[in-house]
Amino acid sequence: MPEGHVIHRLARELNARFTGRDLQVSSPQGRFSAEASLIDAARIHHAEAIGKHLFIDFATDHPEHIVYIHLGLIGQLRFEPVEDVWGQIRLRIDNGEQAANLRGPQWCRLITDAEYDAAVAKLGEDPLRDDADPDALWARVSRSRRSIGSLLMDQKLFAGVGNIYRAETLFRLGISPFLPGAQLDRNEFDSIWLDLVGLMADGVRDGRIDTVRPDHTPEAMGREPRKDDHGGEVYVYRRAGQPCHVCGTPISEQVMEGRNLFWCPTCQGT
Repeated sequence: MPEGHVIHRLARELNARFTGRDLQVSSPQGRFSAEASLIDAARIHHAEAIGKHLFIDFATDHPEHIVYIHLGLIGQLRFEPVEDVWGQIRLRIDNGEQAANLRGPQWCRLITDAEYDAAVAKLGEDPLRDDADPDALWARVSRSRRSIGSLLMDQKLFAGVGNIYRAETLFRLGISPFLPGAQLDRNEFDSIWLDLVGLMADGVRDGRIDTVRPDHTPEAMGREPRKDDHGGEVYVYRRAGQPCHVCGTPISEQVMEGRNLFWCPTCQGT
């Protein structure tokens, strides 16, 4: 599932390429045809990401005017030449030069302002948003008996943080993923938040997740670059059994919150 930086990149591209322009909105697949007809020929007012959720606000008087997308595990929103019409396109936004084509989302809905407010109210604090409130998040984390590794995957708390950012941030800070939130001190929490802010902003800028510090790049260590479908240089994610880049201990792996968790037992004190 794409992590939050991917959704923020999509919102940025929609705002840059599609706002203020006459648009054709359709559903070649047919499953979103009725909804698309309500916003066809309308202009996009604004697109925004909150965590892993994408909202596209169309400038129309119809009560249902916000497209609400969650990509899920296999969904993709791709910017393609207008002549590229292939696959099961749930939603197509065409500006005459380029099309945003949505395929395979977990959901794509057309919602009202009230439904938007209700959806946003269920989401946690997004490290990539200026309106995020880490103080409110700390109040919830510090009362929890759940492990920080579990809390970081909870989208009602840390919106947009996924499995890679969870594993990498905790490693970079030397924090055990099994430490209960209630045993985390405020300085540790602040370090986690600030590290997420920085790493995820880098992800938006670069379009990939790189988490290793300069001393641990392939060039600095004289090692081969990482070869993985997810790309990017990381410390522990999907490196189970391989030596830690810092101490050499084999990286550990176990399932937590339905996803494989990776950590270094030595560097993270477990």
